[in-house]
Amino acid sequence: MSSRRRHLAKAVSYRLFGTVGTAAAAYVVTGNMEIGATIGVLDSAIKIGLYYMHERAWHRIAWGESRRDGAGTPRSAGR
Repeated sequence: MSSRRRHLAKAVSYRLFGTVGTAAAAYVVTGNMEIGATIGVLDSAIKIGLYYMHERAWHRIAWGESRRDGAGTPRSAGR
């Protein structure tokens, strides 16, 4: 089973790859390294904020989560 630390490391490394990819694409389009880096950083900041809001919205939705009955037995949230 994966640990929370591993999940966090994977999320951070994925975001770093995304930032580098966005910055590289912006550099190719603009020809300016500073603008490319700025776009890459802004993109990451915006996406982290949007992801957080997305997670908070899904936190309010019970669909797909399993619940436990009074005896501690799991049951589907969709029932």
